[in-house]
Amino acid sequence: MELIWEGIKQAIWLLLNGDPEVLRITLLSLQVSTVATGVSLLVGIPLGTLLALARFPGRGLVVSLVNTGMGLPPVVVGLFVSILLWRSGPLGLLELLYTPTAIVIAQFVIALPIVTGLTLAAVQQIPPRFRLQILALGASRVQLLWVLLREARLPLLAAVMAGFGGVISEVGASMMVGGNIRGQTRVLTTATVLETGKGNFDVAIALSLLLLLITFLVNWALTWIQQRRRV
Repeated sequence: MELIWEGIKQAIWLLLNGDPEVLRITLLSLQVSTVATGVSLLVGIPLGTLLALARFPGRGLVVSLVNTGMGLPPVVVGLFVSILLWRSGPLGLLELLYTPTAIVIAQFVIALPIVTGLTLAAVQQIPPRFRLQILALGASRVQLLWVLLREARLPLLAAVMAGFGGVISEVGASMMVGGNIRGQTRVLTTATVLETGKGNFDVAIALSLLLLLITFLVNWALTWIQQRRRV
């Protein structure tokens, strides 16, 4: 217990004094996770909407794959992204392995099924009669999609929270494709694992507190927007 308390005190000291290494790691974590989440939203929201509205052979299989992907283990994603970006892999010539871009790719793969699945569920819960009423009023397909997304905007905010929370807190894929290189690909989760293994519990606790704080602030802001719009 004393070790934990001493670690917390040292962590607070590191945070208040703005340790350069901790700041660098935090900024990189925010950067890669924000980009990965943003790209997953750009792809996942249209894809989830399409799956909710379209009917085609094999749709059930695709939906099942999306739902399975929502629980995809990060280490599995890390493995396949590593193979993809390996020197002898299909994208090896791009030399992206052990770079922040590789982490973004891995986190995008993790977040995409989450965003797609939650978007699918959000759009599906809108009654079909509502869609027919919109079309009966003369709305185009594009206008219909816009209205449906507006109606589902509150659950979609939950998709944003889940997507961001899923990627900023994962460690396996980031470690495998990023290599945890100091000053280049070290993010909060991988740095926490490293410092814990070295016995530097003060730094590890500081990084953990930062991770919890960032996750809380993002979810608090999105929850405030979500609940405010319900009033």
